[in-house]
Amino acid sequence: MDWFNENSTEMVSGLINIAIIVVIALVLRAIVGRVIDQLAKRMVNSRERIDKAKAKAASRVIKQSNDGRGERQRQRAGTIASVLKSVASFVIFGIAFVTILGQFGINIGPIIASAGVIGLAIGFGAQSLVQDFLSGIFMMVEDQYGVGDVVDVGDAVGTVEAVTLRITKIRDLNGGLWHVRNGEIMRVCNMNQDWANAVVELPLDYSVNLEEAKAVIQRSIDEFADNPAFAPKIIERPDITGVVGIGNGAVTVRVMVMTQPGDQWSIGRDLRAHLKAGLDAAGVRVAYPILPLANAGASQSG
Repeated sequence: MDWFNENSTEMVSGLINIAIIVVIALVLRAIVGRVIDQLAKRMVNSRERIDKAKAKAASRVIKQSNDGRGERQRQRAGTIASVLKSVASFVIFGIAFVTILGQFGINIGPIIASAGVIGLAIGFGAQSLVQDFLSGIFMMVEDQYGVGDVVDVGDAVGTVEAVTLRITKIRDLNGGLWHVRNGEIMRVCNMNQDWANAVVELPLDYSVNLEEAKAVIQRSIDEFADNPAFAPKIIERPDITGVVGIGNGAVTVRVMVMTQPGDQWSIGRDLRAHLKAGLDAAGVRVAYPILPLANAGASQSG
């Protein structure tokens, strides 16, 4: 009883200090969380303004689903905010816990030194993990790619099925699912961002009158661009780039059309079929590969 009377003032003072530390930690955590949420919101709003500016600068209004794009941006910002909040909570409450131990008279010097040594050991042992997380954070902040995008990251080429801070899952054309660590991705080709080009090359017979053939091609691609089934996917009307190759009995003419991101492959297939029908109707001959003399002689003898 005498001990309690002698130390009651010190105990009450220690409890008050502990309460103050806890309150400060909670308030600081709330403030940091609010700041992180505001930064995430600002990131989404900034990206939306950039997208609107790009749409206004385009010759035609891009009909890409803004709702889906905005939802992806909000999800990305939410993921980043969640990670930053977790890190902030760990740091703030960790410091508060060590400070509370000091209020109980525990020497926190060895604890801090041990934590430093353990942290250094973990840092050396988990360099690749830290690299993956940092790469994942920067990838999300910069919006390099997202779920549903078709990407080329080197060995893996396909559709992104999942994105986390550590790995990216990519489904290739054969159905294989690639698990790629974010830290190993040195460069990314995103084929579903902003806009894309469908490139069609027509190998015309060498004897074809080029000007007449171009007139047929221009008429065909104009019909294609005016088709209501394809027009919503096209940003700019198809254009004849010109002759891009001469050889093997062929004059190769290239046609390009700017499309919505992700529609370049379907537009390319449909445009090829439409051009084939137009060339056939106009009697424009497509080139056939010239067989080498040895093969030609062998085929004749057979």
